[in-house]
Amino acid sequence: MANTEGGISTIANKAPPKSFLSAESHATSTVAVHADDILNASADVAPALHVSTTFRYASNPDDLVSTRDLKGPLPNDTHIYSRHTAPNSTRLETILQPLLHAPCCTYSSGLAAVHAAYVFLKPRVIANGCGYMGCQGVIDMHQKLTGAKVVGLDCAPEELGKGDVVHLETPFNPTGEAVSIRKYAEKAHAQGAYLLVDSTFGPPGLQEPFGLGADMVMHSGTKYLGGHSDMLCGVLAAQRDDWVKTLREERTYLGSVMGNMEGWLGVRSLRTLGLRVERQSANAEKLVNWLYSSLHRESPDDENASGKVVQKGVMEVQHASLQHKDMEWLKEQMPNGFGSVFAITMQTEDLARKLASRTKLFHHATSLGSVESLIEWRAMSDKMIDRRLVRVSVGIEAYEDLKEDLLSAFKSLTDGSAE
Repeated sequence: MANTEGGISTIANKAPPKSFLSAESHATSTVAVHADDILNASADVAPALHVSTTFRYASNPDDLVSTRDLKGPLPNDTHIYSRHTAPNSTRLETILQPLLHAPCCTYSSGLAAVHAAYVFLKPRVIANGCGYMGCQGVIDMHQKLTGAKVVGLDCAPEELGKGDVVHLETPFNPTGEAVSIRKYAEKAHAQGAYLLVDSTFGPPGLQEPFGLGADMVMHSGTKYLGGHSDMLCGVLAAQRDDWVKTLREERTYLGSVMGNMEGWLGVRSLRTLGLRVERQSANAEKLVNWLYSSLHRESPDDENASGKVVQKGVMEVQHASLQHKDMEWLKEQMPNGFGSVFAITMQTEDLARKLASRTKLFHHATSLGSVESLIEWRAMSDKMIDRRLVRVSVGIEAYEDLKEDLLSAFKSLTDGSAE
């Protein structure tokens, strides 16, 4: 273990350098490609993968200065031990800062980030609006350790007090439906509480929670930010520099830092974030509109019409784009699309169980936000969910191919075709 004397905490809470780009001056896709240019110290166009866990001090004894005695920002290449900072994760955070509109801190997973948020905020009361069972598990652990009280998201305002937390996931798991960030920000702030937004289902380019009143924003970077099903990552962002400074220092002792490979993969992934999210969201909205219109078509043209096939197997489809009564605030909150995740409730549990085995392009797997389309009989991983529900995460494939894949799967289920 590295020596913790000599101002190591100064290194641990060192912020990455600030990019000359911002989300206000440049488009998301431009920021994702160039925000880390400030860190380029070699002729490499593609950033190198740094695997070292420890870094040499200066060879000249006259240059050895304890970090606690340094004045001003630390040099960009000042790394001591990778539990504090490392080149790959620093580069990733440098890109994420302008994308998230706030300083940020990366973690080894989304749940590690949620845990770090509760270690930092120390709420006595949590108004829980998270749909993801993993976040619920972290809240249960926090309650076990601290005795915190957990109430519903729509609790009476007087149940919240100063320093408490409203935990809001939007869009939420597994249906992809959304709730108003502004509404719950006003509720929290009126009582002196904080709003923690899990924006995993609303990545940069689709949703900007700070502009709507969030105090802290969490992402499971494993999902859209990573986007290739090959890395674990969590992110916490806060507009208060002192909050993020403390988060960085506490991360050192929680030990929940990203690995070097994951940091490098994260940088690779962010380069195409805007392109991926735009395509995924557009594909999902088209599929949802097709399913919804098929379900509500009173008289399909003939027995082979897609509407008839959908009606035989599907009971309901859920997605933020179908929240027609909420469009006034929803279009302000998500002006560029509503995300790639939606839910299909089948007519029976048996149909839901079998659907994923009939698709060819949709892989039957958990997770979401990646370039490949995924479908999951949600009861496989969530014991509390309706066992007829299937979660769909749409990838970047061609819409017509994805539509035909689902339609073929529905047909095979409802006409008795062999698997």
